[in-house]
Amino acid sequence: MIQDIGEGRLDISYGLQKPSDGDRLFIYGYKDKTVYVKMLRDDIPDIPFFPLKDDLLRNKEFKFLFRIAGTAYFTIIEDGTELIPYEHNTYSFQKLSVFRKSAQTDLRFAASTGWQLYKWYMDNRFCGRCGGKMKYGEKERSVICKDCGLTVYPKIMPAVIIGVTNGDDILMTRYRGREYKGHALIAGFCEIGETAEDTVRREVMEEAGIRVKNIRYYKSQPWGFDQDLLLGFYCEADGDCSIKMDDGELSEAVWVNRKDITEKNENMSLTNEMIVRFKEG
Repeated sequence: MIQDIGEGRLDISYGLQKPSDGDRLFIYGYKDKTVYVKMLRDDIPDIPFFPLKDDLLRNKEFKFLFRIAGTAYFTIIEDGTELIPYEHNTYSFQKLSVFRKSAQTDLRFAASTGWQLYKWYMDNRFCGRCGGKMKYGEKERSVICKDCGLTVYPKIMPAVIIGVTNGDDILMTRYRGREYKGHALIAGFCEIGETAEDTVRREVMEEAGIRVKNIRYYKSQPWGFDQDLLLGFYCEADGDCSIKMDDGELSEAVWVNRKDITEKNENMSLTNEMIVRFKEG
């Protein structure tokens, strides 16, 4: 999956490092969820190395994100589309989703995880308690209000991915109103006070009108594209298997026999892996 880039290769140790030659820079567009890239052969996106020869970036503050395989990654805590022309020196702003299938493993994981941190910094430039300006923590990844001292840490949103089965059938869906149009599984965010298993029961009932039993945890996945930590579960339909689809959330919800599943392993998402795992028995 997207996080499988090699044992110990992601280093999230916090520091106030300064960029140097060989480090890489993510310039994101906040308003439309884009990233500044150069499209190489076969539509593989590439991002700039330091120093980026662009006068528009002079005197900007570069924020350290993490290291992968010894390479440091940085970003700028501003909306990049307001700093740089849409197309400039072979680079342009593309939807962040270009990294989902076309990038090398390290870079696509870096792009999504970098976006997660960038968006957290952008959303916490001012204090939610008193409105004061936030400063960066010096010893840990945090932002601290200069006026009232409120300390804010990165937030991760837990969500469940649910493979609901009925014998040799699995419940497959398509989202309504989403950029991604492929097959998915029932999914949803954990609410305050819920266990992950309670979320599984609630989401399947809300989206498909089906009760479930034998809930079994499969595995987890960080999903920086949407700031989520995904928790995968399989479960079985309990009783009536008639689907009562929530058409506000979904455009399709159907039982699919394992022999009719056309998805192949993409080595990307937890959803895809769970579908293929069921397909292969």
